[in-house]
Amino acid sequence: MFFNFEFFKMMKHVSRIIFYFLLSTLFTWWFVTLSPLYISNQQMLLSTVVAGGKWGLQILMAFLFLKEKKWVYIKHLAGVCLIGSFILLPFVVLNKLKIMEDHNGVFFLGSLIAAVIAMLYYAYKSVKISDISIHWWYLWILCLFIAVSLQLTLVFHVIVF
Repeated sequence: MFFNFEFFKMMKHVSRIIFYFLLSTLFTWWFVTLSPLYISNQQMLLSTVVAGGKWGLQILMAFLFLKEKKWVYIKHLAGVCLIGSFILLPFVVLNKLKIMEDHNGVFFLGSLIAAVIAMLYYAYKSVKISDISIHWWYLWILCLFIAVSLQLTLVFHVIVF
């Protein structure tokens, strides 16, 4: 047969995954640029790279270890990332429109905490829906812990340990 429908189905998933991660990156970058806590472009870039690296590591591990369930899991993982980024949008919009200026960073940190809590829940759901081991959720939490530790030490120079 000339058309391979499975290939087109997979490409639909891959396109959605790429779109979700690109949109998440855009929203996150917008969030970072409006934060009162970053003092330089290098700090903003490093923060974004650390956050993106966490997602990239999880995608790599899915490719290496999940075999036939990798695309389902990665698709759900992209959704988790997008949900977290959507939660950051109220901060972005209210700050950009000068409705709420966040000079001390409380709204910024609150937005981050809300995004992390939501992503914890949806990462758990994505593991369940993907029908993979709960260890993948534990791995997600470990990657989150490492990323937060790197953010605090490398980006904000706060000693964690």
